[in-house]
Amino acid sequence: MTGYYLPPPSHWPVVGSLALLCLALGAVLAIHAHAAGGFLLGAGAATLVVMLTGWFGRVIAESESGLHDAQVDLSFRWGMGWFIFSEAMFFAAFFGALFYARVIAVPELASGEQRLLWPGYTGGWPTAGPGLKDAFTPMAAWGIPALNTLILLTSAVTVTWAHWALKRDRRGQVKLGLLLTIALGLTFIGLQAHEYLHAYTALGLTLGTGIYGATFFLLTGFHGLHVSIGCLMLMVILARVQAGHFTPEQHFGFEAVAWYWHFVDVIWLLLFVFVYWL
Repeated sequence: MTGYYLPPPSHWPVVGSLALLCLALGAVLAIHAHAAGGFLLGAGAATLVVMLTGWFGRVIAESESGLHDAQVDLSFRWGMGWFIFSEAMFFAAFFGALFYARVIAVPELASGEQRLLWPGYTGGWPTAGPGLKDAFTPMAAWGIPALNTLILLTSAVTVTWAHWALKRDRRGQVKLGLLLTIALGLTFIGLQAHEYLHAYTALGLTLGTGIYGATFFLLTGFHGLHVSIGCLMLMVILARVQAGHFTPEQHFGFEAVAWYWHFVDVIWLLLFVFVYWL
């Protein structure tokens, strides 16, 4: 029976918990304009960066020293699979809110006895909701959203190419594929920032634009956050490739980030169809 690597006790979980506590407290205090809010937010963010660097660096060192056998690799795969599943449930909650508003809540407000409360309200989508008079223009699907869809689909190809090259030990192609994927991800983020600026300045579309504005910015904003996190992951993987890490036989760190990136791509396709197009 093969042994299973058991890492020694670590202080990093405690450091991470303190970082998250500072972030939460700082956010609450900042919302209420308390002077300590910004300080706690900065301290929490800095501590979180230190924790991630130290903890992940330790795991990378363990992997490169040969401590991770097949059993550990399998446990990592299960862990990443459950993490992506939890992320899928996270977005499922927001999609559920969108579908509930569009299919049930908004039509209900324009039918039956509810119509007496909101005379003249038709209940069509997109809508800010009854009683909200500020005019806004919905975000069109064809333009930046369609271009961003093409960008993310292309990035799925480049990261798959990099993975294929790593399996064949073609490290030059791995680096190029990762660089292209990172560049495409950063381009996506830049275009989304431009889209948000246009929404606020020209379309009258803000977080305060009722149910449409809330669901639009929550879904697209959290997806943009995930793309940003994915880009950081890819940058770390690229740095590891530059340092000579990974082999054609053992490279789960690379695979985990590729899985995450493909997940982000799939979520965007759903966003494009149900938030922008339909």
